[in-house]
Amino acid sequence: MSARIDDPVRLGESRLPDGRLLGWAEWGTPDGIPVLLCPGAATSRWLGFGTDAVDELGVRLVSVDRPGLGASTPAPGRTFAGFAEDVRRLAELRGLGSPAVVGSSQGAPFALACAVEGIAAALAIVSGADEVAAPEFAEALPAELRGLVDRAVHDPDGAEEFFAGFGADAMWDMVMAGSPASDLAVYRDPGFGAAYRRALDEGFAQGAAGYARDTVLAMGRWPFDLGRITVPVDVWYGEQDTGHSPDRGATLAARIPGAVRHLVPEIGGAVLWTHAEPILRSLVGAAHPPGRGGR
Repeated sequence: MSARIDDPVRLGESRLPDGRLLGWAEWGTPDGIPVLLCPGAATSRWLGFGTDAVDELGVRLVSVDRPGLGASTPAPGRTFAGFAEDVRRLAELRGLGSPAVVGSSQGAPFALACAVEGIAAALAIVSGADEVAAPEFAEALPAELRGLVDRAVHDPDGAEEFFAGFGADAMWDMVMAGSPASDLAVYRDPGFGAAYRRALDEGFAQGAAGYARDTVLAMGRWPFDLGRITVPVDVWYGEQDTGHSPDRGATLAARIPGAVRHLVPEIGGAVLWTHAEPILRSLVGAAHPPGRGGR
């Protein structure tokens, strides 16, 4: 499957009521079905997905920089609920209505927070960073990760300071070292690799504080109830994904009412890009089912 990446068609920043800027990038037709992407760890708005499918599907894909990443103003001490409110305001400012939401990798808990807060019309979690601090996973984590999780839970300030020592090169090296061959074939493609590196460089353009805050939030206990989600949810993982969820989303899907889990063969964490079209098609169909104003 294609892992094509195109530059954004539209790029900008929107000013929130408190004066902060929220950076965004768009692909597809301006009057298309809104799909909002919460990108993965430390990557900026520039790294979209399915850019060769959005026009055919009538999708307006919007990728958003979380505070402190890319073009978005830092917000020290921010929370999941605060990010969800930022998305609500952005949807109002950009005329997105109630968008379908995609959460990729570390963007997953932020997308889940949007669904819990009633902002999303439908949700896709793709290679999502799971709630690794949950008791169910206590014995399933490698020792090094277990230590980081314990620190994020019991010493979040210290953990945030530790993660603030990362940079674009360290993130790239970590992803390359932890990915199966199926993913490396995607990441090392010259076109994709250049786009990924650019997104990392932009993600760290203001320093590492934004990434550090994201990571402490994602690695700690999630302060929201997944049982409150009432919209359709698809949970997508590659069979070869060993880094995002100890059980490839099985427990996560079981915690979300009505969630449908998709386990994709012969790929790992790169499934967002190798299977973009079916992910988008399923999401759009859930957000706008036939006979209810859908396309």
